[in-house]
Amino acid sequence: MHHNIQSTPFVLAVLLMSACGLLSPATGHTGSIQADEWQITADKITRYENPASVIAEGNVVLEKIETVTRQKKRAQKTNWSDLLGEKTKEDRDTASTEPETVTEQKTLTTIKADWIAYDVDLGKIKARGNLLINIGPDELTADKGAVDLNQETGTFYNATIIREYKDMHLEGRVIEKTGDMTYHIKDGWIITCKVKEGETPPWSFAAADAEITDNGYAFLKHATFRIKGVPVLYTPIMMLPAKRNRQTGLLFPSLAASDRDGFDLTTPFFINLSPSSDITLYPEYLTKRGFMGGAEFRYTAAPETMGFFMANYLYDDLSDPNDPDNDDYFTDGGYTHTNQDRYWVRGKADQNFGPWTSRLDLDIVSDLDYLTEFNSGMTGFLETQDRFLDAFGRGFQNKTELARENSLKVLRSWANGQALQVNVLGMNDLREIKDGPDPLWNLPVVNYTGLLPVYDTGMDFSWTANYTNFWRDKGVRAQRLDLPVRLSTGIPLTPYLETTVDAGFRNTSYLIDDNGDAAWQDSETENRFLINAGGKIGTNMVRDFAVNMGEIYSWNHTFRPYVSYRYVSDVNQDDLPQFDDIDRVGEQNITYYGLDNFFTLFGRKNGSEYEREYGYVKLRQGYDFRTSESETPLTPVEIKAAYYPVQNFRIVYRSDISVYGDGFLKNVLESDYRTSRGDRFFFDYFSAKDNSKDTESIKGGLKVFLLYSLMASYDIERSLEDSKTVQENFSLVYQPSCWSVELASNYTPGNQKYMLTFRLANIGNPFGFDLPGL
Repeated sequence: MHHNIQSTPFVLAVLLMSACGLLSPATGHTGSIQADEWQITADKITRYENPASVIAEGNVVLEKIETVTRQKKRAQKTNWSDLLGEKTKEDRDTASTEPETVTEQKTLTTIKADWIAYDVDLGKIKARGNLLINIGPDELTADKGAVDLNQETGTFYNATIIREYKDMHLEGRVIEKTGDMTYHIKDGWIITCKVKEGETPPWSFAAADAEITDNGYAFLKHATFRIKGVPVLYTPIMMLPAKRNRQTGLLFPSLAASDRDGFDLTTPFFINLSPSSDITLYPEYLTKRGFMGGAEFRYTAAPETMGFFMANYLYDDLSDPNDPDNDDYFTDGGYTHTNQDRYWVRGKADQNFGPWTSRLDLDIVSDLDYLTEFNSGMTGFLETQDRFLDAFGRGFQNKTELARENSLKVLRSWANGQALQVNVLGMNDLREIKDGPDPLWNLPVVNYTGLLPVYDTGMDFSWTANYTNFWRDKGVRAQRLDLPVRLSTGIPLTPYLETTVDAGFRNTSYLIDDNGDAAWQDSETENRFLINAGGKIGTNMVRDFAVNMGEIYSWNHTFRPYVSYRYVSDVNQDDLPQFDDIDRVGEQNITYYGLDNFFTLFGRKNGSEYEREYGYVKLRQGYDFRTSESETPLTPVEIKAAYYPVQNFRIVYRSDISVYGDGFLKNVLESDYRTSRGDRFFFDYFSAKDNSKDTESIKGGLKVFLLYSLMASYDIERSLEDSKTVQENFSLVYQPSCWSVELASNYTPGNQKYMLTFRLANIGNPFGFDLPGL
């Protein structure tokens, strides 16, 4: 039972005993006194001797002071005597001297109020009026309260607690401090973000009864989720994060609906394994397809050592080809798979072992349609690609690739320019009809490269040795050893010309295993020997132009004309198996001439000098001396240009133009603009002429932060040659302080999907780790 402070037995006893002359009060005074280990400061302090007690009034401050005595550290010395372990004269002189000690005072707890009664013997206080207690990282305020200073417990009325970690804000009619950092709340509410005094929280969890545990959870009974104080959801029990470390718990769900999949609900569950590892489960139910399980595992030991793996599995009701109700699904989406077991396993890991660096990449999917169908959502292709790019700087292959690469790479490099890399490559074959040779596995690839100076000759000797064991279940196999070597040097023709020449050879040997392939039954070994030589001569012309464009005061133009030549001997390679580009090295006898232009701006901003790229224009064309190209010796004109008009805005253009009447063979335009607040615009265009098929496509998008915490984004990818939209996404996010809501749509051929996602500050995000949609 809780008593009104004004009528507590302790306070009444003090007053009655004082009135009857049984107490001998000290003279009331203004200032501070020491009572046991507490320092008391107030406008008026009255101290009683029997029993020992203190009544303090007006701007009362109680501080628990701890006195610490420690040895003063001596200044560190870093001379040769220290390094050698020898004692100096100063060391010998001070060896027998006692170390100097320092006494310091540290404030452990602070209690403030308008009025406080302190029972010194029992170690208890009663307080009222603007009560404020700083308890470690927590701050408690209340109208009144009672505190047991020895047990560090207490009861507070109309109280508020603000937890420094995660900005957790708790209020209650009665709050009981039951332990070091634990509380019991009656008729209160919780919000995990900052709230101004007197402000109605934008959202909150209210509960008739709540238990808050440190390094644990907030357990709420008869809880309601409220928006601006209005209850919208009820649950008999709820668990929220309240500890200062990451913890296991439910994350906020994701809701979606689509023409193809029906209603879609994902309820992620986070499992904290340790401070450096965790698991997240993604149970997902699709009304038209069934239950999809998902999981991810992450760990990190250092910035360069981390791993991230994900997996999804679905026994797909829509993918049963024998069910006539699924005919529209296959027809509308253009899907070709026949398996109902649908899955995608992917992951990456970076690991350093001393001087060795390793990279692991996994990408195993049940069928090609999977990545197109499950394109959006928490575990979809788009979200997965973005998360892995952010974490590792590398993502996955295009979702339409038929051969998915799975690799392990180990690298060791030396300061003298040599490097050794070992790769193992396995392929996930997604072809529906496997009527040809299987994709090649590399078991393994060994690359040994180097660049060494040849004594004092000014020449460099370089090599790129490559051993590959090509393996596959169906089709010819082989082991290949490729060894290109080269000598290169610069030739000082004149002070104004930069000239380099090189010459070398390339020997490639094969040990062939026909593996039942009749075309290679009579082939066991093959060899190819090539000679190559070349050179390049060019010069740089530089000029600065004074300009007056705001903060820009100078414009630099670097002009570089050059001519190069490359010769590669002509060798018949028809008897060689073809596994990759190394197996077919074309004959060359060609001269290239080009003009490179680079532009740089120099400016002054806030008193500091800076420079930045302004753009470039590169032109190149070749003349082929081979007799087979005598009628069309000129290669297409290659154009590469870039323009950076302002910071964070780039436009890049590349084109190949035929000089024999075929026009533009390739056009690529890429543009991207970003602002400091996060707005973004991008537009890409691609077209290419090929003997078999012309390709033309566009991709563009826009993300804009609007008024009133509103953000909108839109992107589209469209194939122009067949007038089809590959995918289209739209998102509208409202994000005031403490919460947000997102409405998103995703279109892929055969499916239109809508998603609604709520997010609350510090709820549903596993404590600093980025999760999809959070």
